[in-house]
Amino acid sequence: MTLEDREQARLRFRRRPASPSQRGFDAGREEPLGLGVERDGLLYVPDGAEPGAPVLIFLHGATGTGRRHLRAVLAAADRYGVVLVAPDSRHPTTWDLIAERRFGPDVAFLDQVLDALVGPLDVDVDTSRLAVGGVSDGASYALALGLSNGDIFSTVLAFSPGFLVVPEAIGRPRIFVSHGTADAILPIDACSRSFVPVLRQAGYDVEYHEFDGGHSVPPPVSDAGLRWWLGADGG
Repeated sequence: MTLEDREQARLRFRRRPASPSQRGFDAGREEPLGLGVERDGLLYVPDGAEPGAPVLIFLHGATGTGRRHLRAVLAAADRYGVVLVAPDSRHPTTWDLIAERRFGPDVAFLDQVLDALVGPLDVDVDTSRLAVGGVSDGASYALALGLSNGDIFSTVLAFSPGFLVVPEAIGRPRIFVSHGTADAILPIDACSRSFVPVLRQAGYDVEYHEFDGGHSVPPPVSDAGLRWWLGADGG
């Protein structure tokens, strides 16, 4: 990829220490991101979340929305007190890298989302425990974005990803990958089994889970992913 591709994949946002919310910690929130666009996204703060909570930016699959596909990790977020931020892609069906073969509007929007998280949305979170994850197309995009911005994201959680494209690797995020052995949408041999060894050979810490099933995220798998992330990140 070109220098322009590498620059377009980079987020401007930088992690910062947790800071107390001006209105006090508000657990039990579920609301739109409210960024003034038709395709927006969802903020979810579990009832059991505490000040300085970890944050997962969760990216939906093809033809989905943040609200619709968030349920893949909802139970695990409730269990571990993880704040979920589920933005909608700018394209009506999927993320810019997949729809347009380039990074662009989705990276810019994710910068807005992250700035809003520590700004207008006023959530007391710890951005040193900031992960990006997703399902299907969202998992592929999370890998691309997370490995290009490993100085921002400590961990990438990829549930049933389809491909690995990284314009320029920055930092060393830890990586969780899961895939169903009977996946008919994104077959495991052509997808996760092909690039997980590449990631390991490149020196990444990769936790890889195969499960009996199709193109899905079974609750025990999402639970394992979040538990693995938080176990290393001080959850």
